[in-house]
Amino acid sequence: MHKQNHVVIRALLAVAFVLALLPGVVAAQSEPQDIVAIAAGNADFSTLVSLVQEAGLVEALQAGSALGDVTVFAPTNDAFAKVPKEVVDALLADKALLTAVLTYHVVPGKVMSTDLSDGMQAKTAQGEELAVKIADGKVAVNDANVVAADIAASNGVIHVIDSVLVPQSVLDALAASAEATPEAMADASAAPEAAAAEMPATDIVDTAAAAGSFNRLLAAAEAAGLVDALKGEGPLTVFAPTDEAFAAIPEGTLAALLSDPTGDLKDILLYHVVPGAVMSSDLSDGASADTLQGAPVTFTVGDGKVAVNDANVVTPDIKTSNGVIHVIDKVLLRPAPAATEAPAMVAASDAPTTMPVTGGESNTWLVLVLGGVIVLALTGFALVSRRRMA
Repeated sequence: MHKQNHVVIRALLAVAFVLALLPGVVAAQSEPQDIVAIAAGNADFSTLVSLVQEAGLVEALQAGSALGDVTVFAPTNDAFAKVPKEVVDALLADKALLTAVLTYHVVPGKVMSTDLSDGMQAKTAQGEELAVKIADGKVAVNDANVVAADIAASNGVIHVIDSVLVPQSVLDALAASAEATPEAMADASAAPEAAAAEMPATDIVDTAAAAGSFNRLLAAAEAAGLVDALKGEGPLTVFAPTDEAFAAIPEGTLAALLSDPTGDLKDILLYHVVPGAVMSSDLSDGASADTLQGAPVTFTVGDGKVAVNDANVVTPDIKTSNGVIHVIDKVLLRPAPAATEAPAMVAASDAPTTMPVTGGESNTWLVLVLGGVIVLALTGFALVSRRRMA
């Protein structure tokens, strides 16, 4: 009996020991991984992870780094697949540019989706700011949609996005690199900032193509025969709807436009273009500007936001070699032509006193003929009467 009690006591002690360890084990298992581990464990981020490794940023994004808690807007593999190959090659060939692009996706601090507000600006680890837009329950960062939010990590949070974010400084540098001569490149090595400032950016069409979010706009411009005009000397200001903006157009309306590319479609595209380089700082509330289509657009400016007609400017002042692009969230539909005015009413003083009668011309002739016959008859009767009297 004594031995049995001893065995039972030992068993109870063992169970108590295991139970004492369980909270720590459960806590260890439930504690989230850091940002790098989460991304590495998800096949949809394999391109992002590879580029982070290439840029030497793995340690910076791991728990315990000097950055502390961070918020990462993480593009998927599909997002990177939309970036033109020549741009990816240029980034891989220049570690500084690659680092700039990747750190442009990182915001210091842990920013949950509930902390975001429409129109807010968030400074990135790269130095430039991201523009946040919230509408209809959807969140966008610059031109990228947040497709999955609030993935908690031990050192911050991940928001998944469907496009790669590229800062303007990198776009300018890539444009300069593409157009630089060997002599200019040598000067740029000696004074990179001055050389980059002197180098022209790419034109409107190439800038839009590099962004990867204006595919429908460019396809429409090509169908309407406007590509050469948008690559011309300029300067021009283009209010550029994103692919999402075009997707919001009813299918029937879009199909009708595409069926007449040099008619209605061309007119609508020209309604998005204003002559001259008009920066957002040049705009004022209530101002209007004539478009190449002929009809004017009207601007609303207030609370740090700019709208063109009923479209919001989500990314302003993208400079190009032949003008400037302002990204908008809706396609601008030109105003319907004014109804044809009815002929002016005849002034009362000029109005006829009697209503015209159908066949009036024939009646007039009949009256004249009868009148002539009567006159002749009376004349003949008078002559006959004189002769009898004589």
